[in-house]
Amino acid sequence: MSLNIVLVEPEIPQNTGNIVRTCAATGTRLHIVKPMGFEIDDKKLKRAGLDYWHFLNIQYYEGLDDFFSKNEGGRFFYLSSKAPASYTEAEFKDGDFLLFGKETKGLPEKLLIDHPERAIRIPMISSARCLNLSNSVAIVVYEALRQGNFASLTKESDYLFGIID
Repeated sequence: MSLNIVLVEPEIPQNTGNIVRTCAATGTRLHIVKPMGFEIDDKKLKRAGLDYWHFLNIQYYEGLDDFFSKNEGGRFFYLSSKAPASYTEAEFKDGDFLLFGKETKGLPEKLLIDHPERAIRIPMISSARCLNLSNSVAIVVYEALRQGNFASLTKESDYLFGIID
């Protein structure tokens, strides 16, 4: 299954670096909607992404209008702690776009209001504001890939039982 992760105005380089690693390890495309709260050459970003950058398919956009115009016809899911449905209720398909908002404010509420049928959340206790962005991306990416039976991923490892150090 092919997926697209969309980070709307990410602010913290370590989160984006961790998401780079998740996207690279799962073959998921990464889309970054500017402005960003850091430079792409930020040391913290590079360190968190480790040596996975060459596996990554990444695209940048000048804003949400640019993103939507260049991905017209896509199927979009909007991840927010304010969304009505759980991510486990969504039926993900090949090519879906999963949009995540900036760490301090999330996605623009207009997206959630205009598309309630595609607004989903990760359940948590009521007193929790939200989860870490990179953790949230990993949770939802792996649920979508699970629904596709991990078709594009290797299910065995050469690292089992210390065969390879």
